Amino acid sequence: MVRKDDKVAGRVVAIFDDNHINFHGENTGFFGFFECIEDFEVARLLWDQAKRWLKWNGMDLMRGPLSPSMNDECGFLLDGFDKPPTVMMPYTQPYYLEFAERYGFQKAKDLYAFYKKVEDGIPQRIRKMVERIKKKTGVIIRPLAMNSFERDVQHLKNIYNSAWEKNWGFVPMTDKEIDLVAKKLKYFAEPELVLFAEIDNEPIGVSVTIPDINYVLKRLNGRLGPIEILKFLRYKRKIEGVRSLIGGVKKEYRNTGIIAVLSYETEKAAKRLGYKWGELGWNLEDNDLINRFDMAIGGKIYKKYRIYEMPI
Repeated sequence: MVRKDDKVAGRVVAIFDDNHINFHGENTGFFGFFECIEDFEVARLLWDQAKRWLKWNGMDLMRGPLSPSMNDECGFLLDGFDKPPTVMMPYTQPYYLEFAERYGFQKAKDLYAFYKKVEDGIPQRIRKMVERIKKKTGVIIRPLAMNSFERDVQHLKNIYNSAWEKNWGFVPMTDKEIDLVAKKLKYFAEPELVLFAEIDNEPIGVSVTIPDINYVLKRLNGRLGPIEILKFLRYKRKIEGVRSLIGGVKKEYRNTGIIAVLSYETEKAAKRLGYKWGELGWNLEDNDLINRFDMAIGGKIYKKYRIYEMPI
């Protein structure tokens, strides 16, 4: 933490992630939870200290912001500053980009978020494709079973770790991380928006979409007393948007088109529940397959985020 004139002026967390190091076989450390006033000297002091600590721990590269990993909030906002952040997505100041590049960071990867109106529906050709996929694969789509919640959470973990293992920067989700996901789902999820794809009673794909509770949280002023709980319950009914948080299938089913079935059924459920728009992503900028699909169903890129890195 940096203080200036007896006030907190900035903060950063340096992150040594043995999960990432063991999975990728590279000595990459991270910085995250970065906040800074508009003063480059403060940013420089923060990154200097993070870099020094990571080097002391044997790291060769510093990457970020990841808060604290690719399974959480990632990147500095690059485009879309006029729009509020959705749940579990960052909002950062434009000058962070200039500070990072001035410090010597280089682009590592950009992330995209897509916006789609539910009323626009799914194009007819996509609907026909979905019906063909259902018939060919025999896939069954079912919602999250709250009476078997722990079992379904383990299914989610297994599918997630299989579906994303080849993605840039991916790290497997640990048991503690999946416990945290489970806690969030219990509080905020709509079971009809957490969908599993099954073939022969085996879960092989999952789509997790959650209401954009940021609409509610920003009205509570950081408090959660009795009055705020009443506000939460009142405003929760007024949420109009959702965020597509996770969507994928096990690696042996990647080329079956089942992800399209999950997307289609998710949109049908969102419309039935009265939601008006959805955010899809984030997606890696070079994940051409999923980016093309999100555009094919009517999504438009409306936000971009950038992850930086530099040698230590």
